[in-house]
Amino acid sequence: MIFTSYSFFGFLIIVFLGYRILQKLKMRPIADIWLILASFYFYYKGAPDFFVFFLGSIFFNYVIGTTLLKTEDERSRKFLLFLGLFQNLALLGYFKYTNFFITTINSVGGFDFALRDIVLPIGISFFTFQLIANIVDCYNGEAEGYSVVDYLLFITFFPQLIVGPIVHHAYIVPKFQEEDQPLFNRKNFFLGLFIFAIGCGKKVLLADPLTGYAKLFFQDVGAHNMLDGWLSSLSYTLSYYFDLSGYADMAIGMGLFFNVKLPENFNSPYKATNFRDYWRRWHMSLSNFLGTYVFRNVFDKSKGSRSFYFATMVTFFVSGFWHGAGWQFILWGVINGLLVCISNYIIRSEIDFPKFLAWPITFLFVILTRILFVSKGLKSSFQAFATLVDTSIFANMDFAGIASTLKQFFVFNGNTVITLLIAMGIAFFAKNTREITEDFELGYGHAVVIGLLLTITLVQMTVVSDFLYFQF
Repeated sequence: MIFTSYSFFGFLIIVFLGYRILQKLKMRPIADIWLILASFYFYYKGAPDFFVFFLGSIFFNYVIGTTLLKTEDERSRKFLLFLGLFQNLALLGYFKYTNFFITTINSVGGFDFALRDIVLPIGISFFTFQLIANIVDCYNGEAEGYSVVDYLLFITFFPQLIVGPIVHHAYIVPKFQEEDQPLFNRKNFFLGLFIFAIGCGKKVLLADPLTGYAKLFFQDVGAHNMLDGWLSSLSYTLSYYFDLSGYADMAIGMGLFFNVKLPENFNSPYKATNFRDYWRRWHMSLSNFLGTYVFRNVFDKSKGSRSFYFATMVTFFVSGFWHGAGWQFILWGVINGLLVCISNYIIRSEIDFPKFLAWPITFLFVILTRILFVSKGLKSSFQAFATLVDTSIFANMDFAGIASTLKQFFVFNGNTVITLLIAMGIAFFAKNTREITEDFELGYGHAVVIGLLLTITLVQMTVVSDFLYFQF
């Protein structure tokens, strides 16, 4: 079920009302089970063929984790850790990377192995990371022996199950365990509704139209010109932000319906003036996970900056490979790692770039790396880059001809240009959702925004589009 669909709105209303009724009847344990069963149903509707594997994986991980906490023999503990990690990575590897490896072997070795008919289960990349974090923390003695109900609430809570934010058990479980929460927290509910409505608006009004335009270019790069390339690249860059942050807002808003505060995932990343800052603002829950479980295990502080840069590159290599099964994603990760290393070197060397230079340079590389991310493959990426500098559309034109061509292009693509300008204005200059909702008190203005955005979303639900990270 897509968040911006009639079926999901009906599902959300039923789940919320059932949860609150059970709590009002002082049946808190049953209310928690109700929420777990609802989350199971939500996942089953999205991935019915994978549901049995999903159940098997989360219960297997629970057994491994609880056994780790009770086991003292170090050899046995290492074996259990290996078993848990192997199961998670093997399941992710089979569904996400099998055809990538077959394609690579065929290309390098000249073989002709047939590709598998594998459909990537929704959310597998996200909940696998949460499972891995729990296993590692159990091994390190940094996790508690949660009840099976608390564990399932942590893993399956439907607002964040598919596209995150990636939540840590130590952050989310205590929020479900709080006994002094009121049955109905008015401020949480209306704040959640406001944030949810903002997320709907980001998705429906900004992300979807920009994505729709940009896809036409990236589906057939060779059939388009320089102007198409720049407008499409900018459109995808903005649409990815509003699509992902829109989902995060909707997830955070729904969490508040159940008195659960999910972590922020985006902090105005396109305002960053270097790539270190950018990755501290973009998809923050993923960055925190990679920093905790990859970077810290590779970085050796005693070896100084060389170890720091090596750990950074390893972390971004893992990030690139996690993001997709293709060489363009690996290259995307490596380039982002290099940009972060360069940013760190500049900052440590106390080289001061003025903001009017640092910001546009940073954003330009954000656009270029996004092209690499959204292209069908390396060849398509390079074609897109070539298109951006192909000035043949202006061949043999004087200034008046160039101006006329630009005018015709912008008029013909007027809706996309206007939407893009609005999106850029919001991303570059406006407050983000966290800043808007600080010290929130429901007023007439908030009520109008909620009503307008939800009404527009309901009208647009006749054309439902997936979130860009939905099947990821």
